[in-house]
Amino acid sequence: METIKIKDEYIKLGQAMKLAGLAEEGSEAKQVIQSGEVEVNGQTENRRGRKLFEGDVFTFQGKTVKVTK
Repeated sequence: METIKIKDEYIKLGQAMKLAGLAEEGSEAKQVIQSGEVEVNGQTENRRGRKLFEGDVFTFQGKTVKVTK
């Protein structure tokens, strides 16, 4: 499991995907999120603006990333 470190209280899912290297651009993140290819804490998420807090986990194409502070 990979991790990304945030300095604020939360990070939006689209931004987190870019930070983790799972999307090169916001438009790419938006597309895969809205098509139901991303899970947050084990459930399919289709909102790119979903706020992720410390301890949240998201998965895309078999890669799992945990949000840390």
